[in-house]
Amino acid sequence: MKITAAVFASAVSGASIRAVQQTQGLPLSQFGEVHSISIADAIAKIDLIGNNFTALPISTKEHSPVSFSEEKVTTSSKAAAAAADTGDCANPNIRFEWDNYSASDKQAFVDAIQCLVNKPPSGKFSPSKNRYEDFVRLHQSYSPNIHSKSTTQQTHKFLLWHRYYVWALEQVMRDECGFNRAFTWWDEKKWAGRFSQATIFTNQYFGNLPGSTNGAATCINSGRFSGMQLSLGPGMATNNPHCLQRAVNEQTTAQTGQSSWDTCMSRTSYPDFHSCVEFTFHAQGHNGVGGIMADAIASPGDPSFFMHHLFVDYAFRKWQINDVSRRTTISGCADNVNCAPLTLDTVVYMGNICGAKCPDLKVRDLLNTLQGHFCYRYDY
Repeated sequence: MKITAAVFASAVSGASIRAVQQTQGLPLSQFGEVHSISIADAIAKIDLIGNNFTALPISTKEHSPVSFSEEKVTTSSKAAAAAADTGDCANPNIRFEWDNYSASDKQAFVDAIQCLVNKPPSGKFSPSKNRYEDFVRLHQSYSPNIHSKSTTQQTHKFLLWHRYYVWALEQVMRDECGFNRAFTWWDEKKWAGRFSQATIFTNQYFGNLPGSTNGAATCINSGRFSGMQLSLGPGMATNNPHCLQRAVNEQTTAQTGQSSWDTCMSRTSYPDFHSCVEFTFHAQGHNGVGGIMADAIASPGDPSFFMHHLFVDYAFRKWQINDVSRRTTISGCADNVNCAPLTLDTVVYMGNICGAKCPDLKVRDLLNTLQGHFCYRYDY
């Protein structure tokens, strides 16, 4: 992942962070970029990992089949998976696509996020300056372990960790800010190439989506998060006051559309699907919004991060629905250095950010959104 990790000098205290109103965006070069490959390469089924097929089975070349033993799903193992895939929760919460959400629900949703911005930090994620920044700090701290370093050094915990992370935000919105509506998600692919026109980026909700200004990202002064000030990031920086800022590139957002979706959905193994998502429409959604969203480590500083990752989780769930074994088996790499095997017993950490609701859990508890720790589905 190409990122910026420079630590910016700052003598600003937590008490004075709100008083310092940074009104100019940071140079685009300070945000780095979320690692990606082109959709053209993805469609051409390029080999993402060189020739190291045994250690990391990501190749999608016709002549290089996956040889990783955990990905060999026989007819009998599929039958066993089907037998295990029973006991779905009776009354799952339904996540409604943003355009199927009422105006009242939309307002309540952004109000609940703003509530977290206005609440004091929990104290567990220092140097976070508010409860919302607790989530930014958690992602910032764990980022080296939950993202692939590059197409050759991958971790396949990425989809699972972010599924849990977004769910954790929902719990905190409900428990600490009284959010009592159905949750939402954003069908990003229908706005490919025109994110700035999307119905989330309006003066009423997430604010506008401007381009860069004189080579720098543009501070957001519209929407529910108008004038929002952050102290974490870019990269690993802390106590670094800066505004919520974006710099849309619609040539990049165009790569989040149906072609990338179809390419990823056609992949049959979990590592192949995971890699396709992480390096194509996931990466390009981040880079396309730009500014804070393009910073791999501190991107949750932009609340639109969560809408983007709700789309990523939607994609994950849709892929899983196509084969029952995808909800009961796992394979790939648990880390991005040595490729220790990712198994159902691999532990995923969430730092207890939502208290007792967020214990450290095994992959088996996170794999199915209708079983284990979760009980939710999407409206279509």
